[in-house]
Amino acid sequence: MQQLPAPPEHRARKRFGQNFLHDPGTIRRIVAAVAPTPGQHLVEIGPGRGALTAGLLEAAGELDVIELDRDLAGPLAERLGPLGHLRVHQADALRFDLCALLPAAAAAAGARLRLVGNLPYNISTPLLFRFLDQADCIHDLHLMLQKEVVDRLAAAPGQKIYGRLSVMVQSRCAVRRVLSVGPGAFTPAPKVDSAVVHLVPLRPPPIPIADPALHARIVAAAFSQRRKRITNSLRGLADAALLEGLGLDPGARAEALSVADFARVANAAAAHANGAAPGCIPSPNP
Repeated sequence: MQQLPAPPEHRARKRFGQNFLHDPGTIRRIVAAVAPTPGQHLVEIGPGRGALTAGLLEAAGELDVIELDRDLAGPLAERLGPLGHLRVHQADALRFDLCALLPAAAAAAGARLRLVGNLPYNISTPLLFRFLDQADCIHDLHLMLQKEVVDRLAAAPGQKIYGRLSVMVQSRCAVRRVLSVGPGAFTPAPKVDSAVVHLVPLRPPPIPIADPALHARIVAAAFSQRRKRITNSLRGLADAALLEGLGLDPGARAEALSVADFARVANAAAAHANGAAPGCIPSPNP
C-alpha cells in the first residue's frame, strides 16, 4: 500500500456512536474477507478516519463512502485520493438512497452494490433494516456489529437469543459470522465485543412473503411475549385453526417456529384476510 498522510486528529463523538478501528491485523482480515476486486461497486458506510477505506479503495480502484460527520468526510478524498477514485457523500446513511449510486446502465445489466461498514452500535438495527429495504440493488454486506447482535442474527430456532431480529434478517439473507473483534481494536475501546457478519440477500427467498408488512407484524407480535403460547401472542393475526392447518402446534412458543414457519404463517394469514380458499394456503414444501 502507498504511504499516506496520517489521518487528522479527531475526537470521537458519542452522538455519532464513533469507535474508530485502528488495529492493522483486524483491518487486513476484514479486507481479505470482503476480497474486493476492480470492477465491483463498493460502498463503505461510516468510513470514519479511513482505516478500512484505504484497503478497499486500493483493491477495488473506486469506492463510494457515506459519512455523516462533516469533519471526517472532508479530509478523506484529499488524503486517500492517490489510491483510486473515491466518492465521498456527506450524508446520513439512514436516509441515503443507496440504489441511486448504481448507474442506470449498470443496474439494467444486473450489477449490484457491495456494502461494507463499521456501524454505530447505537443505531445498528435501524441501519440494518434500512439496508435490507434496499436489498434489490445490494449483492452482499460485510458489517461490523456488536457481537451480541451478530449472535442474534445467526441464532437458530430453540436458542434463547433466537428472536425477531433472527427471523426478519434470515427470511431475507443468508447469514455467516466472519470474525470476532475485541475492544482493543478500536479507539476509543467500546465496552462490548464486536464481530463482522456477512449477509447475502436471498434471490429468490425459499418462501416468498406475500405481505411483508403483515409478516413483520406477526414476527414482532410473536416475540413481544415470547413465553406465551403462539396462539395467545398472535391473537387477531393467526388463530389455532390456521396454525394447525400448517402442521404447527398452537401451544408452541415463538422460539420453536423456524424462519420458514413464520413465512408460511404470514402467507396463510394474508390468504385468509383476502378470502382465499383453504387450498390456497402455502404448503410446507411448495
